[in-house]
Amino acid sequence: MLKRALISVYDKTGILELANFLISKNVEIISTGGSFKYLKENGINVTEISEITNSPEMLDGRVKTLHPIIHGGILAIRDNEEHMETLRERNIGTIDMVVVNLYPFFEKVKEDLRFEEKVEFIDIGGPTMLRAAAKNFKDVVVLSDINDYKVVIDEFNEKGELEFKTRRKLAGKVFNLMSAYDGAISNFLLGDEDYPEYLSISYKKLQSLRYGENPHQSAAYYGATEFSGAMNSFEVLNGKELSYNNIKDLDIAWKVACEFDEEIACCALKHNTPCGVAIGEDVFDAYYKAYECDTTSIYGGIVAVNRKIDKKTAEEMSKIFLEIVAAPDFDEDALEVFRRKKNLRVIKCHEKPTGKKYIVSVDGGMLVQDEDKVLLDEIKLVTEKAPTKEEMKDLIFAMKVCKYVKSNAIVVAKDSKAIGIGGGQVNRIWAACEALERAKDGVVLASDAYFPFNDVVAEASKYGIKAIIQPGGSIRDKESIDECNNKEISMVFTGMRHFKH
Repeated sequence: MLKRALISVYDKTGILELANFLISKNVEIISTGGSFKYLKENGINVTEISEITNSPEMLDGRVKTLHPIIHGGILAIRDNEEHMETLRERNIGTIDMVVVNLYPFFEKVKEDLRFEEKVEFIDIGGPTMLRAAAKNFKDVVVLSDINDYKVVIDEFNEKGELEFKTRRKLAGKVFNLMSAYDGAISNFLLGDEDYPEYLSISYKKLQSLRYGENPHQSAAYYGATEFSGAMNSFEVLNGKELSYNNIKDLDIAWKVACEFDEEIACCALKHNTPCGVAIGEDVFDAYYKAYECDTTSIYGGIVAVNRKIDKKTAEEMSKIFLEIVAAPDFDEDALEVFRRKKNLRVIKCHEKPTGKKYIVSVDGGMLVQDEDKVLLDEIKLVTEKAPTKEEMKDLIFAMKVCKYVKSNAIVVAKDSKAIGIGGGQVNRIWAACEALERAKDGVVLASDAYFPFNDVVAEASKYGIKAIIQPGGSIRDKESIDECNNKEISMVFTGMRHFKH
């Protein structure tokens, strides 16, 4: 039986409907500060907490609910006679419902505020009340999510009480929220601590997905609460909902396109692997060159461009079936072209990739590492012949693409186009053969890791490759260097590998 409810909310959405419902059930409402004022102004019969505690708010509102009268009323177990006798002795009334939502730390930590200003949005009283009520959920209804107000109203109206499973779920949602809230605060305060003792992950569900990689796998999509990144701030301008695979592919395609920040670049991607990447003089040129890299694999794939897409490019893209087109912006007439295809997802990416850590789950654990953002350590010429200026430009281009191809990865390029991509092989020579055969007439070749043998160089020479870029570091580097010198191929070492498992 509800007798008294405590309301203390930052977000006032839906609170008047809930309060009016409680009043209709003869529930006494007590409240704090801004919530008390808001309820009072809207005609709700409400008592301020300071009247209950006989203790005014203090320290600029930092202390208002942290009081034995409040927490005694929440935490007392109703079936425990000793608890109830203590309440009677101290003239403490029970609190049967706690309605609290928190200071918006998730939002404020992303804003351009001073450190001290962000600290002030760390809620103390709210989490304390929520935790207390959630612990005592059998006797206290706890509401931390405005979306649950209607659930509670409907169940009370239908059954006259809340079932145990509902109370338990509401309590579980509190601790679910608090783990994310505390995690965000922890990461904020730890700052530059790369790998703290405990991994605090603060993510919020953005949407449920129809399924995961395959129809028999369930899935959901979560976004980081602590920072705005490319994949939690994009805007869907057209098309059906994104799938699990769509989001994974979009992430990589957008990262590849953004690798070429100072140039106009396009990435075509299929099954989480680039199938065509190119730099162009304009958006149309970049797209068409990327399309030409592999006119077969791009079908049903994803295209990301790092500049605004115009009508001419949109019309060209619309000639084939694509799952997604992503860009930082679109001309209105380009959108009109895309909207003719109702299922084509058109994504406006508001942010460049900003993630600092890459996390992968394994059975019973998680692997955490830095994002692979650095391209090379040095450019070291190791052969008698040096690459030309044009070849060096293509070598750097090819290595940027190589970062996003599954290991073992080989990328063959020509004129700022990735015309041959081989990856995901257990043997480097197989990846090289695959890339070279697709390219036919490439000029440069990039490898994500060193050559354990000279076989890749030997194979590359058959296809007229003029220059090679690779990390170096094999105990048999000399064999590859000698083979390059014999075939008059230039080769440079970067000192940095780019495995992508």
